[in-house]
Amino acid sequence: MRKTFLAAVVVSLVVAAPGPARGDGPVAALTPTAIDGYLRKAADSTGLPGMSAVVTHRDRVVHATGLGRDASGRPVTADTPMRVASVSKSFTAAAVMTLVDEGRVVLDRPVATYLPEFRMADPRAARITVRQLLNQTSGLSDRTVDIGATQRATTLAGYLAALRPGTLAGEPGARWEYCNVNYDVAARLVEVVDGRDFPVAMRERVFGRLGMAGSAVGDRVVRPADGFVSVYGAWVPRTELPGFRGGAGGVVTTASDLGRWLISQAGYGPPVVTPGSLAVLHEPPRGADYAMGWGEEVVAGRKLLVHSGNLFTYTAVQAVDPATGFGFAVLTNSASLHDDTYDVLLGLVALADGRRPTTPGGGRQTTELILALTALTAVGLGILGVRRSGRWARRRAGRAGWWTALRLVGVLVPVAVFATYPQWVSFLMNGRAVTWAQLTYFPVPLTITLAVAAVAGLATAAARLTRLRSVGSAR
Repeated sequence: MRKTFLAAVVVSLVVAAPGPARGDGPVAALTPTAIDGYLRKAADSTGLPGMSAVVTHRDRVVHATGLGRDASGRPVTADTPMRVASVSKSFTAAAVMTLVDEGRVVLDRPVATYLPEFRMADPRAARITVRQLLNQTSGLSDRTVDIGATQRATTLAGYLAALRPGTLAGEPGARWEYCNVNYDVAARLVEVVDGRDFPVAMRERVFGRLGMAGSAVGDRVVRPADGFVSVYGAWVPRTELPGFRGGAGGVVTTASDLGRWLISQAGYGPPVVTPGSLAVLHEPPRGADYAMGWGEEVVAGRKLLVHSGNLFTYTAVQAVDPATGFGFAVLTNSASLHDDTYDVLLGLVALADGRRPTTPGGGRQTTELILALTALTAVGLGILGVRRSGRWARRRAGRAGWWTALRLVGVLVPVAVFATYPQWVSFLMNGRAVTWAQLTYFPVPLTITLAVAAVAGLATAAARLTRLRSVGSAR
C-alpha cells in the first residue's frame, strides 16, 4: 500500500506533482557505498529531517544506515527507533500465523470461536473469520463503528467493548475495505489465545525469534523521539497525536531490526512461521491485491510485496521482492502531504535491479508552494473584498434580494468547505474516520490554506452586509 490513511486523499486534492526524474550517472553495483551515495542525494533533494533505511538480499543485510537528526538533535542511525504505523499489520498477521502453525487457531473459523467477547449489534459479525480479518474483507468499516470510542480505549479488551454498538458495512468476505479495526481485533485474538499481553506475545513470537531487540509494540520499552511535520516547507517538531496503539499501528522498530524481519519475509534466516504459512501471508485472495499486511504492486515489471504507514509525525514503507530475495525499508521521523519514503524506496529497488535510480524530491516542496501561494492569494482577495465592499453595496442597493444573496453565498463557499473539511475528506477516503486533530498534523498546510480562504470569504461577506445595511439606512 503506497499511501495510508489521509495522505492518499489530500495529495490528490492539491495536485502534488513529483519532482522531475533525474538520472544519477552510471549504474553502480549494490554496495554500501552505492546505497549511501543514493540516500545522501535523496536526503538532500527531499529535505527530510531524518531518515533510516535498510536493504537486504536473501540471508544477509546489504546495508543499514541513517541520516539527519531527530527532534532532539540526535543523529539518526540504523538503530534509531521509529514508529512504523500500518507497517505493523504485517507483524500482527505473522503473530496470528504462529498460532495457526501451533494448531491453536484455524484461519477459516469465526473470530468469535476464540474471542467470545467479540460481539456487535450486527449479527453478521459472528460469521467473520480470522482470515477475513487479516485480508481486510470482514465487512468492518470506519463508517459503521465508533472509531472515536475505540481510540479512547486503554486496553485491547476495552477496544473490543467499544465495538459492540457497531455494525458491518457489508457481508463478511464480500469485499475488501481497509480498516484498522481488523488488526486491533486480531491483536486481541493473539492476546487471548497466547495468554499474554499483546506486546509480550509479539516480543516472544516475532521480535524475539528474529533477534529484533530494538523493537516493541507501544513506546514503554522502546521510545522514539518526537517527529516533525512540514508546514509550507519548514519542518516543525510535533508531539505524536495520542491514540490507541495496537495491532494496526503500534510497532516501534529500527532499520537494523527491519533488516532481520525482511530476511525472514523473503524466506531466509531464522523463521517466524513455517514456509507454508509464509506463503499464505503473502498470497492475496482471488481478485484482490492485499494479503495479510502486504499489498501487491508491480514496479518495473516485478511484483513486489509492499506496505506503507503514516502516523502523523512518522512515515515508513517496506517491500519484499519474492523473485530475487531482496528486501527494502525506509523510515522517516516526519510526515507531509507527499510520501517521500515511497519514492526513496523505488530508487533502492532500481539500484538493486541494476537500473539507474532517479533522485526523488520536489513533490513536497511543489505541493506546499502551491498551497502557500493559494493562501496568499486568498489573503489578497479578502483584503480587496473588504476594501471594495462599499462599492459593491452601492451597486446592489435596490436590486432583487435573491440576486444579492446569491452573490454573498459565492464568497461564503470557502467557509462551507472548511466547516465540512473532515466530513468530505472522510467521504473521499471511503468513510475512514478523520478528526480535526488529525488534520493539524501532516495535512496542516492544506488545513491552514482552507482556513485562510474561509476567513477571507467570511470577512468579505461581513463587510458587504455591513455596507449594504448602511446604504439601505441612508436611503
